Amino acid sequence: MTTKYRAAEHSALLKDLTDRIHFLGSEGKIWLDEQRMLLMQVSSMASFRRELIDMIGEERAKGFFLRLGYQSGLKDAELARKLRPNSNDIDMFLIGPQLHSLKGMVKVRPVVMDIDIEEGTFYADIEWIDSFEVENHQSERLHSEQPICWTLLGYAISYSSFFIGRQIIYKEVSCRGRGDKDCRIIGKPAEEWEDADAFMRYFQSDPIIDELRTLQLQVENMNQRLQMRAGQFYGIGHSANYRKTCDLIDKVAPGKASVLLLGETGVGKEVIARSLHLRSERAGGPFVALNCAAISPDLIEAELFGVERGAYTGAQQSRMGRFERANGGTLFLDEIIELTPRAQASLLRVLQEGELERVGDSQTRRVDVRVIGATHDDLGQAVKDGRFRADLYYRLNVYPVRIPALRDRREDIPLLIEHFLEKLHLSYDKKTLGLSDRANEACLRYDWPGNIRELENLIERGVIITDNNQTISVEALFPQMSVEALSIGLSSEGNLISQKLQPADEWVERLLDLGVSLDDVEHQLLQAAMDRAKQNVSEAARLLGLTRPALAYRLKKLPEG
Repeated sequence: MTTKYRAAEHSALLKDLTDRIHFLGSEGKIWLDEQRMLLMQVSSMASFRRELIDMIGEERAKGFFLRLGYQSGLKDAELARKLRPNSNDIDMFLIGPQLHSLKGMVKVRPVVMDIDIEEGTFYADIEWIDSFEVENHQSERLHSEQPICWTLLGYAISYSSFFIGRQIIYKEVSCRGRGDKDCRIIGKPAEEWEDADAFMRYFQSDPIIDELRTLQLQVENMNQRLQMRAGQFYGIGHSANYRKTCDLIDKVAPGKASVLLLGETGVGKEVIARSLHLRSERAGGPFVALNCAAISPDLIEAELFGVERGAYTGAQQSRMGRFERANGGTLFLDEIIELTPRAQASLLRVLQEGELERVGDSQTRRVDVRVIGATHDDLGQAVKDGRFRADLYYRLNVYPVRIPALRDRREDIPLLIEHFLEKLHLSYDKKTLGLSDRANEACLRYDWPGNIRELENLIERGVIITDNNQTISVEALFPQMSVEALSIGLSSEGNLISQKLQPADEWVERLLDLGVSLDDVEHQLLQAAMDRAKQNVSEAARLLGLTRPALAYRLKKLPEG
C-alpha cells in the first residue's frame, strides 16, 4: 500500500537515534552506532569550500561535495534498515532526514511524500531549513547561479536509492544560496528526469583523479615487478618492526647460510622464508615447505630424505624426499623442534656434508639445498632439556631472525585487513563495505594471540556473515567482545549522561582493607601497562586511555627503582 505523507503529520521521535550516540571523552571519539563521527566548526567547512572552488572550479567542486554526501548517505541508509526493520516505509525512510537534523546539517521539513518500497514508487517534496551549506556559501561571500546544497543533495540521492532499491535523483528546485526565498528539493526515480544521465556524471570519478590513479597504479605495478625480480617481496607491512625484519633478511639472502626464523604461531614465517628464497641466488630453483609437526614421527625421515621401495610396509615404490625435491633451491622446515632424534642426526649430516641416504637404501646422494628452519618454541631451552641436538642448534642458529607478533606492529593491521578483504571478496564472490569504524577500532585494540592467521580467519568470518553492500560490524568479528569500560552518551531527550561500568566490589574492598594508597595503585597500574607494552610509552598510553604526554608526565613522577 502506498503511504501519503504531509508536513502536518510529521512528528518523528529521535529516541532510537540519540540512544545510538556515544561520546567517549577519554578517548577523543564520538560514535553513532558503529560509525565514528566528528564535531567540526561550520566556519572551517566554509573556508574549505572556498579553497576548493578556487582551486578546481565550481563544477568540479560540486561533484566533489555531491560524492562526499553520497558516501555519508550510504552509511546512514544501512543504519536505517537496522534501526526500524518492522516500521512502515515512511517511518523507516524518515531516519535519513532525522539524522540530517541530528547532525546539525539542516532542518528537514517533508512537504509531500509518496513511498512504497515493494512497488518501487517514490516521490518526495522536501523543504530544507537553515542549510549549513547556504551558511558556508554566504559567510565566504561566494556567488553562484545554481543551487549550492551539494553535500545534502548527494546524501539524499544515495540514501533514497539504497533504501528504495532503484536509482532516485533529487533536484534542488530553489535554493537560498543563489537568492531564492527557500531551499526545496524534489526526488523521483531517474527515468522520470529528462537529464538523468547528464546529472549522474557528477558521481563519476573526476577525470584528473582517474588519470592520477592510473599513473599511480602503473608506477606501483612497475615497482612490484622490479621487487619481484629482485626477490624483495615480503608480504604486507610498513611498520618499523616489520621493516627491520625484512632488512635482516635482505642482508642474509644472497649468501648460503642457514637461517632460523623465530616467532609466535601465525606471524608469517613461511612468507618470510619465501621472500628469502626469492631474494637469493636460488630464486630460479624450487622452494619446498614442510611442517614437521604435521608429519608422523615414524614417517618424518621418509618425508625428508626419501624412501626406497620395500623399506617398510606400505612403501610400494621408491620416491624422493623433500630434500631431493628442493635440490638447487630452498627447503623451509617449520616447527623444526618436532624432528625425531634420528631425523635431527640425518639433517645435521645434510647440512654439513650435503649428502643423504633414502630410508631403506645405502646409496649416498648429493644435494645442494639451503635450509630455513622455523619454530615458535625456545630451541635453546630444548637443547638444555635434551630434546634437541646442540650441534644441530648451533648449525641452524648461525643467523636467527625474530618476526614480530602482530600486536607489536599494529600500524600494519589496516593494510592487512584491506589485503584480506580484497582476497576474500574475490573468493566468496561478494562485496562488503569493509569494516565499520568501531570494528576497525576493535581490531587495532585486540592483542591477536593467533597473529596474522587469526586476523585473516576473523576477516573471513566477517565476510561470510555480512551481506553484500553491508558494513562488517564488531559483532561479526568479535561476538563475545565486552562493552566499553567507560562511555558518555545521550539520553532520549538529548541530554548528556554518564555511563560507568561499576568496578568489582570484591577487589575494591580488598584494597581498602589492605590499606593500599591511591599512589600505590597508580604506580602499579602504570608499571603493569609499561610491562605489557614492552616499555613502549605510546602503546602503554593507549592501554590506559591516556595521551602519550600525559603518561610521560606521570611516569616522571614515579619514584626511582
